[in-house]
Amino acid sequence: MLKEMFKKNLADSSMQKKLAHLYDAQVPEGLFDKCDTCNEIVYLEDVVQNFYICPVCGNYFRISPRTRLSMVLDTGSFTEWDVNLPVSDPLCFPGYQEKLNHLRMATGLDDAVVTGKGTIDGMEVAIGVMASTFLMGSMGETVGEKITRLIETATGSRLPVILFCCSGGARMQEGIVSLMQMAKTAGAIKKHDEAGLLYIPVLTDPTTGGVMASFAMLGDIILAEPGALIGFAGPRVIEQTIGQKLPEGFQSAEFLLEHGFIDKVVKRNKLKQTLSLLIKSTEKSK
Repeated sequence: MLKEMFKKNLADSSMQKKLAHLYDAQVPEGLFDKCDTCNEIVYLEDVVQNFYICPVCGNYFRISPRTRLSMVLDTGSFTEWDVNLPVSDPLCFPGYQEKLNHLRMATGLDDAVVTGKGTIDGMEVAIGVMASTFLMGSMGETVGEKITRLIETATGSRLPVILFCCSGGARMQEGIVSLMQMAKTAGAIKKHDEAGLLYIPVLTDPTTGGVMASFAMLGDIILAEPGALIGFAGPRVIEQTIGQKLPEGFQSAEFLLEHGFIDKVVKRNKLKQTLSLLIKSTEKSK
């Protein structure tokens, strides 16, 4: 009854404006959310049932690794690997340890990637999911080590690798050590490829910097979510550097697909089905 009442009222634009004005004071926390793209207030249950996609404008909400895993893996099949690896702080960067500790408490994650093993339609896969909520998914030594171990373990167990990428790039607090993870992860992918195994990166919003320039673009088949920002440097930085206006939609998943940089843009509600078909077709071709 409460749900239907709110949904009916939300259809009226004047009521939306009133609700937006009174949102913080009167609406119970967790009942509604606001879309950053269309600025509409949306019923949270509708967003969840719609795979965390705005029912008004189709904007893709960023989601946590646990939510992502629940969407693509068979229920109860996930086993996490390499939890609580040693913390890396090679530069003794001021305040870095405190920030890491705070983020661990706030997100329930030990760093910006979750890795492990699960099944998709009964087929075993090694899987990793990066987290935008943990220092914008930036790649430091621990992130690079977890991804490398994921790929190496998959190689030894002859498993395909699925890696959901979401990152602002290399982690500045760790300096050159963070950049070294690009070569380390790429080396692990090469050995996985030489073993004749499948690697599928799925690029989500945003995938940038050193992550985009390494393991995110080294897949046998590269998928992306609609509207994802994908690039080494951001469009604003590029425009300021070259002094030119960039094309419409530059660095979007759709732009990269059109220009041959990725293989397919897949809607979130079709991802599990797509991954399953790719894994099955690879198994049949062996």
